[in-house]
Amino acid sequence: MTPIDIGLISIVAIIVMIYLGVYIPIALGMVSFLAIWAMRGNVDLSFALLKIAIGDSAMEYTFATIPLFTFMGLIVSKAGLGADIYSVMNQGCRRITGGIGMATVGANAVFAAVTGSSIASASVFSKMSVPEMLRQEYNPRFAVGVVAGSSVLGMIIPPSAMLIIYSFVAEQSVGEMFLAGVVPGILLAIAYVAAIWFMGRFMPRAVGGRIIEQDDLMSWGEIAGKTLPILALIVVVLGGIYTGWTTPVEAGAAGSAIGILIAAVRRRINLRSFWETVIETGHITAAILFLITAASMYARMLGIAGLPNELQSILAANDFSFFWIMVLLVVLMLFLGTILDTASIILIVVPLFLPLIDDMGLSLVWFGIVAVVAAEIGLLTPPLGLSCFVIKATLDDDRIALKDVFLGALPFAFVMLLVLILLIRFPALSLAILN
Repeated sequence: MTPIDIGLISIVAIIVMIYLGVYIPIALGMVSFLAIWAMRGNVDLSFALLKIAIGDSAMEYTFATIPLFTFMGLIVSKAGLGADIYSVMNQGCRRITGGIGMATVGANAVFAAVTGSSIASASVFSKMSVPEMLRQEYNPRFAVGVVAGSSVLGMIIPPSAMLIIYSFVAEQSVGEMFLAGVVPGILLAIAYVAAIWFMGRFMPRAVGGRIIEQDDLMSWGEIAGKTLPILALIVVVLGGIYTGWTTPVEAGAAGSAIGILIAAVRRRINLRSFWETVIETGHITAAILFLITAASMYARMLGIAGLPNELQSILAANDFSFFWIMVLLVVLMLFLGTILDTASIILIVVPLFLPLIDDMGLSLVWFGIVAVVAAEIGLLTPPLGLSCFVIKATLDDDRIALKDVFLGALPFAFVMLLVLILLIRFPALSLAILN
C-alpha cells in the first residue's frame, strides 16, 4: 500500500472505532500500534515506540502545566469568580439591546483567562446567563446561542488546554502558544460583541429582550471586590509568562495557590471539596496524558509510513499554493468537527500538516492558533457539538431543545469562520505579542 492508502485507512479505522464506542486514545493507540507492526513486521518495534511515546509525554517538564492549570480552573469555579465577573459585566451593558448577551461574552472572555476550559464555561454560564436572559424576554435560541458561542473562548484565550496539547504535538513552547492566543482570543470576543450588536440593530426579533431598569446598582467598592481577585489571577499568570518572570509551569503553580487562597477567604472550599478538586484534576490530567501519548504514537506511525513526505510530493507536483493548503486544512477540520471533539481533531490532523507548514517556512506557533480555532468551530456544529450538548444537559429545560441550541450557535460559528479567515490572512495577529 502507498503512504496515502495507509493514512486514509488509519483515519477511517479511527473514526469507525470511535463510532463503535471505543475510547478515543485507545482507538488512536491501537491503530498506530497495529499499523507499525504490519508495516515493519516487528511487534517489538511497536512496543519500543509506545515506550518512547509515553516517556516523551509524561516525563516532559512542561507537562506539569496541564494538572496545574486544570486545578486552577476548578478552584476558580468553586470560588464563584465566574458569577462575580458576570454580574459586573451585566450591570455595564444593562441599557444596550442584547446587553446581557454582550455581558456573557465579556464575562466568558475573562473567565477563560483563568480556566482554559470551554466545557467549564458552557456549564457555568448556562446556569447564570440563560435563565436571566429568559427572564428578560430574550429569544431562547439567542440566549443559548450566546452561551455556546462565547464558551469556545476558553479554548483559545490562555491558559488553554488545547494550546497545551498542540504544543506537545508540534513540540512548541507552551509559553509562546499562550502569548500567541491572547490577540486572537480578544479579537474573537470583540467579533462576537459586534455580531450581537448587529443582530440587535437589524434583527431585533431574533434577539428579543428588553432594556433592564436596574435601580440597585453596585457601588465601586462592590465592583472592585468582584473584579480584583480575577484580575490579580490574570496578571500573575499571563503577566508572569509575558514578562519572563515565571515559566508556564511556575505561573500555573502560582495561579493555583492564589485560587486556593481566594476560595478559602470566601469560604467556598473545605477539606472535602479540596480533595474532590484534586481527584477531578487527576482524572482530567490522566485523560489528557492518554490522548497525548496516543497522538505521539500516531504521529510516529505516519512518519514511518512516509505520509508527510508523500503529501508534500503530491502538493508540489500539483503546484498547490498556500491558499489551497489552508482551504484543505479548514475543510478537513470542519468535516471532522461534525463527528469528533476538538482534541481528537488536533491530534489526528496536525501531524499530517506540520511537515508541510514547516517546509513552507511558516510559523508553527501561528499554525497552532489557526488549527485550534478551526477545530473549535466543531464545538458548535452538529451532530457532536460538545458545548451545545453540555448546555442542553446543564439547563434541563423542556422549553429549549437541542435543535434550538445548535441553531442559536450557528451565527457564532459563522463569526468564528470569519475570524479564522482573518487569522490565516494576517499571521501578525497571532504573532504580534511574540515579535
